[in-house]
Amino acid sequence: MKNCFKTLLLLLCMLMTFPGMAGSDPGSSQEAGKAEYAKRVKAAFLKAWQSYKTYSWGMDAVNPISKKGHNWYAESMLMTPVDAFSTMCIMGLGKEKEEAKKLIFEKLDFNKDFQVQQFEITIRMLGGLLSSYQLDGDKRFLDLATDLGNRMLPVFGSPTGMPYRMVNLRTGKVSGKISNPAEIGTMLLEYGMLSRLTGNPVYYEKCKKGIVSIYDLRGKTGLMGSEINVETGEWVDKQAHISGGIDSFYEYLMKGWLLFGDPDLKRMWETSRNAINKYLADDVMTGFWYGSCDMDTGKKTHTEFGALDCFFGAVLCLDGDIERAAKLEKSIQKMWNLYGLEPESIDYTSMKVLSPSYIVRPEAIETTYYLWHFTKDKQYYEMGRHMFESIEKYCQTENGYAEIKDVRTMEKLDALESFFFAETMKYCYLFFAPDAAFNLDKVVLNTEAHPFFRNTGK
Repeated sequence: MKNCFKTLLLLLCMLMTFPGMAGSDPGSSQEAGKAEYAKRVKAAFLKAWQSYKTYSWGMDAVNPISKKGHNWYAESMLMTPVDAFSTMCIMGLGKEKEEAKKLIFEKLDFNKDFQVQQFEITIRMLGGLLSSYQLDGDKRFLDLATDLGNRMLPVFGSPTGMPYRMVNLRTGKVSGKISNPAEIGTMLLEYGMLSRLTGNPVYYEKCKKGIVSIYDLRGKTGLMGSEINVETGEWVDKQAHISGGIDSFYEYLMKGWLLFGDPDLKRMWETSRNAINKYLADDVMTGFWYGSCDMDTGKKTHTEFGALDCFFGAVLCLDGDIERAAKLEKSIQKMWNLYGLEPESIDYTSMKVLSPSYIVRPEAIETTYYLWHFTKDKQYYEMGRHMFESIEKYCQTENGYAEIKDVRTMEKLDALESFFFAETMKYCYLFFAPDAAFNLDKVVLNTEAHPFFRNTGK
């Protein structure tokens, strides 16, 4: 009897001692875990930032394996510092913020005699500068954004109002008449915020005109094709999907409605959303996916799903369609867990890899975070933690982080583009960030994950 009593006392002591068992506080234990992971994500960001500082300071991006940097064009646009700044603000990295600001204000000059791709420059540079102004308050960010926006306005000079793809920042000369919906419509948040912050409506008006122009040329299904001539309005490729080249067109209809309250955007989004779910959604044995079809007939053309397509779950969450977003998330998790990191694209009917690289894209993490934010279902928190651990395991190098050439072998690529700082690390951090650090409900994130406040008063 004495032995039984001693055993009972021992068991009670154990229950009181171990976390998660009787006598512990599960809430405080989870918060401690979140705090530890927040520190780890910050450490990952700082390791990558140190790599940029050491090997490519003042350039657009770092090559961590060869220990050098590269620029997109003839001269640097400081893409990594501008793209990284909003994440530094959210993470509370004061020292890094100041060194990035110093570099930006001393070196960033848009009087460049070469052409740039207006889409990438808009989402990374214009978006980054506008968000930095809202987060930091230094008017020099807004001055740079205004200068850049003015230099890119000539892209809207086509006969249809749809923007050209390229523009010379010094001369205003444009080129690239064959464009796509993403490059035509993914400027509204940035140009709209520029209009809001400067009081000049011209930026929003020109951008919206291009969006309405291509929307009015949609197919009989209500969907966009892949390529269009911005001078004639003729479709060059009528394949419809939600992947790269179209993806953020739909994203910006929804987010533009949330940010600006424009009922035209709401109408265009709802029409597009209904068409996407009618013609592109594909519920098959392997899961719930979005494929491709002809924009006029709706006939299925491809069963390919890629890393970029994963964004749509986040947009569904914003639209209140948690059920469909959750179904898509299950497929995203299956794709991610095929080899430990998601491949760039697969054939979802066979789960065969079509493009094997993982270039540290954020979209799968993004949708998982949105589901965690809106549902607080722990499975999404655990998946977010797993995704971060996967990046730590496979993408980390001695000198920072690198892309993956083939997820089946985990061979690395010697590159790390700026969206690793702007998006991938930001979304990883937001799973674990203190509530005071960030409130998704007060902002709209552009497609580069730069936050714009819904109300100018924040």
